[in-house]
Amino acid sequence: MKLSPHLPSLLLAALVVTACAPQTSSNSSSDKDEKTGTLRVWLFQEVGNKPKEKVVDSVVTAFEKAHQDTKVDVEYIPVETRAQRVKAAFNDPSSAPDVMEYGNTDTAGYVKDGGLLDVTKEFGAWSESKDTDPTARTSVTVDGKVYGSPFYVGVRALYYRTDVFEELGLEVPRTMAELATTARKIRAAKPELYGLVVGGAYTYGAMPFIWANGGELAVGKGGSYASAIDGAAAQKGIKEYTSLFTDDNCPAAKCAGMGGNDTITAFAAGKAGMAIGGDFSHTAVEAGKVKGEYAVVPLPGVSAGSIAPAFAGGNNIGVLKSTSHRTLAVQLMERLTSKKTQASMFDAMGFLPTFGDVRAQVAAEQPYVKPFAQTLAAGTKFVPASAGWSQIDSSLVLPTMFQEVISGRKSVAAASGEAAKKMDAAFGSVG
Repeated sequence: MKLSPHLPSLLLAALVVTACAPQTSSNSSSDKDEKTGTLRVWLFQEVGNKPKEKVVDSVVTAFEKAHQDTKVDVEYIPVETRAQRVKAAFNDPSSAPDVMEYGNTDTAGYVKDGGLLDVTKEFGAWSESKDTDPTARTSVTVDGKVYGSPFYVGVRALYYRTDVFEELGLEVPRTMAELATTARKIRAAKPELYGLVVGGAYTYGAMPFIWANGGELAVGKGGSYASAIDGAAAQKGIKEYTSLFTDDNCPAAKCAGMGGNDTITAFAAGKAGMAIGGDFSHTAVEAGKVKGEYAVVPLPGVSAGSIAPAFAGGNNIGVLKSTSHRTLAVQLMERLTSKKTQASMFDAMGFLPTFGDVRAQVAAEQPYVKPFAQTLAAGTKFVPASAGWSQIDSSLVLPTMFQEVISGRKSVAAASGEAAKKMDAAFGSVG
């Protein structure tokens, strides 16, 4: 099944923050451009990271062979603690990597903080860049300048256990209401399983519930935003998601602290009937106990036949301003995000390539991509186009809101109202 050659807008243009230019005026914090030495690289630690490491090791080996007296030191960092690590690196260039993987939601904030190198000229001159999907290109673009190279694009869908559904005579849920009912049927029949495993710290798994109910995270444009998380429609989605943290589905004591990786780990280990996972979760699930006993469909929306809007995710790889190896670092960035590497990463991890031609090629070879392609085609959502989102994300504003509701400490109205105040403060702090 081929993916559509034209991804929906993904609202990734949201990252083109025209109101906030980089705070530093020079193109590099370092005047050096050393052609030998050690390049430090930070990449994200994935669930089932070994296949990723194997691809990266191959790239590193070839790069070191092509550049005598140059070594590449790769460190895999937890996604959940990236904010603290990156902030420290920006504040102390001596501890910073030369090349770094980062989420597309972080682009605007990192540029505003002056941490990423403007590679517009190099990216434009790179022969492969012309085939980068336009929407993926915007995920590295701020104020018309390029600050990295797209690594992969991703969306989430519903994983479910075909063996469990067959045994219990269950139909695949067509609506969010049916999703909750089906989850509780699984838990009732098999109390050793979570029905639908969910996480109180799984922000991007929760967002479809808000969007499907007509809610928004924020409203505005051009970098000026006001929170809408406490709106009536958003509150309905919050209630629908947090209602799943009960003993008859996914007990709060176990699930309130879970993030996205935790939920996929549980599903792959055979501990859940359903989970919300990405195309990038495929390899981890295939390596788990449920191999051959699961399927994937788009996450259903409120009405039958509809698809819940998914978060348009993906990661990029960029060069830090503080590097003293500008030329080498940019060349390594290009190798790590090249067509060859992205094709290998798809085979290894299931990451969807950002090059239109490569994505069409690999998708035609792997039927499992179909539900994710359908989700992309149905329309996706993105985070507010503000550098303030990095503050909101790193401050765990939304996970805190969910967890306050799940624990019973606050009502949906009270928790979302408090979250809205924090979001507005973050938006206001960046102009």
